[in-house]
Amino acid sequence: MGKMDIRPRLDPQMAAALEVEARIAAETVARHGLENADPKDLTAVRLQYNANRAYWNTDAPIMDESQDLLLPGPYRDIPARLHRPVQRGAEPAPVLIYLHGGGWIVGNLDTHDRIMRILAQKSGCCVLGVDYHLAPEAKFPQPQDECCAAADWILQHGAEYGLDPNRIALAGDSAGANMSMTVLMHLKDQGRIGAVGAALLYYGSYGLRDSASRRLWGGAEDGLSAADLAFFRECLFEDQAKMLDPRFDILANDLTDLPPLFVLEVAMDPLADDSRALADAVLEAGGQVDYRRAEGVLHGYLHMSHSVDAAMDALSDGAAFLRARM
Repeated sequence: MGKMDIRPRLDPQMAAALEVEARIAAETVARHGLENADPKDLTAVRLQYNANRAYWNTDAPIMDESQDLLLPGPYRDIPARLHRPVQRGAEPAPVLIYLHGGGWIVGNLDTHDRIMRILAQKSGCCVLGVDYHLAPEAKFPQPQDECCAAADWILQHGAEYGLDPNRIALAGDSAGANMSMTVLMHLKDQGRIGAVGAALLYYGSYGLRDSASRRLWGGAEDGLSAADLAFFRECLFEDQAKMLDPRFDILANDLTDLPPLFVLEVAMDPLADDSRALADAVLEAGGQVDYRRAEGVLHGYLHMSHSVDAAMDALSDGAAFLRARM
């Protein structure tokens, strides 16, 4: 089945942003001599991703304090960054744990810095970004375990940093949205889900292995093909059967008794049906979902908030959702 043509459906700002990304990609290839790099050469993939995200992270909001931390983890220390939007007061502050996207193979605290700062500024929450270790160097379930360890650290030590361990939220984009749900399930299993007031889930993958949206979208122009998704899984899993593990297959979990969720679907996204399936399952389980559908943009657009109005709208709407519940 052929893929849908995204070009006539693109928001003009999104189309212009794609031209910028193409220019940055060409410059990065030329600068590093990557003309003949294999598409699966992770050094090349990461160089291009980091260069692209460096452009989109300019003009980020200034925080009152940004502190780099090392959190104790089950495998090794986990780098993290705590953004504090306002001066620390007498009362402990609510904290948003942000888990970045990137298919488990790219991304770090710098590539998602602007997103985290905007959410901090607009929500009033402190934001703790977690630099979980990437695949294939760190195979499943190490990234998931490290994100859960970051939540455990807030529960145990957050008060030492002026954070309220009883006012936690989760957020993530793409792979990070998947792992935000993993952390929610972890806290539920611990009996600590009551500490979580909300979760923001931007265009995540939640366990579908085939869907209408995966058949319709994912052409060469939109940068998230079936081959890309397969490569992510190949890097993350030693054994593809582990895709059925509920720490990855979120829809296999008991989804009752969750905090309110903000779920955003990108209409022209192979993962769009994952968001719909998650929202439907949580609603069926008696939960609360604020469901949004973004038209005219592509997977990963959240980074482009200084050029694409829809990206800033999505961040602002998520922050408002947090403010109302935190």
